[in-house]
Amino acid sequence: MLMGIVLLGSTGSIGRSTLAVLRENREHFRLLALAAGGNTQLLEKQIAEFAPQAVSVRGEKAARGLKERFPRLQVLHGAAGLDELVSLPGCDCVVAAINGTDGMAAAFQAIRLKRRLCLANKETLVAAGELILREARACGAEVLPIDSEQSAIFQCLQGSTRHVRRVILTASGGPFFREKTRDFSTITVEQALAHPTWSMGRKITIDSATLMNKALEIIEASHLFNLKPEQIDVVIHPQSVVHSLVEFIDSSVLAQLGIPDMKLPILYSLTHPGRVAGSCPSLDLPALRQLDFFPVDPRRFPSIPMAYAVLRQGQNAGAVFNTANEVAVDYFLSGRIGFAAIFSVVARMLERMDLQPLRNLEDVLETIAFTRSETIAHIENEVMK
Repeated sequence: MLMGIVLLGSTGSIGRSTLAVLRENREHFRLLALAAGGNTQLLEKQIAEFAPQAVSVRGEKAARGLKERFPRLQVLHGAAGLDELVSLPGCDCVVAAINGTDGMAAAFQAIRLKRRLCLANKETLVAAGELILREARACGAEVLPIDSEQSAIFQCLQGSTRHVRRVILTASGGPFFREKTRDFSTITVEQALAHPTWSMGRKITIDSATLMNKALEIIEASHLFNLKPEQIDVVIHPQSVVHSLVEFIDSSVLAQLGIPDMKLPILYSLTHPGRVAGSCPSLDLPALRQLDFFPVDPRRFPSIPMAYAVLRQGQNAGAVFNTANEVAVDYFLSGRIGFAAIFSVVARMLERMDLQPLRNLEDVLETIAFTRSETIAHIENEVMK
């Protein structure tokens, strides 16, 4: 029986990799629906190839245009459209690959309907991890990670954290970790987007350069695997072959290795607890020659200590941290603030915000909206002066 898949975020890098997995495994999966943002040109090509029964786009105007092009297709839009997609009959699994927190409500809906939720979006768990996983436990729904690092931990743990001493997340280090004397204030957008290993979207590539992506993963791992902050470490591993490691209380260490290709964790999240043959090449160990590991300098990358502070603070600190970073990265990518200002903006918002407990999704969304407006005001009134 084919697994019915709804893909949220089909035109992004994870979405395109997911479609490559589905293309290569048509005997295992059936694509029911696609959701995309503004790249309707690519979405139209995906519709023509995969023939989904429904799609959703961000805006109503784009939805009307798609309906004219595909009159027999169910075309939806907005947050309500995402909810309808994950509610489709025959949906077994939702791949959540929408950037940021825009797909959070749909993730909750998928959990309530007991769909398998394959999360490529670390921001959802950073902002609302406690609520998401509490809902999943209550509903008996599966939440599986697609992030290569979290997937590696998941595979090493095999469902039990009972004897874990610590997990070790690996970071590529981005383009700047070797440049010990580099003045971060002089870094251009083009330089920050030149990632040495992975091909990703613009926002996550900047997060890799600041190690904010690893900071988000620290928070994500704490929620996913019920780990204390002191049980999570980070090392820089520029080859991106060892995706993460788990050390147990007897000092034995398990690691998950693979070529740096997102199709590997995507396929595993869809097929767990089984595995199917994939198209990625085998790891050629002799060709690697060596694997390097370096400590993170917290003075140059304050994003890492900030993540531990967020975990200690709890409440809605994760939503504040993630939102402030999203806004700061947007301003950097548009050339209005410098690279180093990303760190100071996020740190300032964590200091300034009055933290509150999260009782429901509405509390999360309220925190996100308020933090966004406060961060914009801080940047425009204080940083850009």
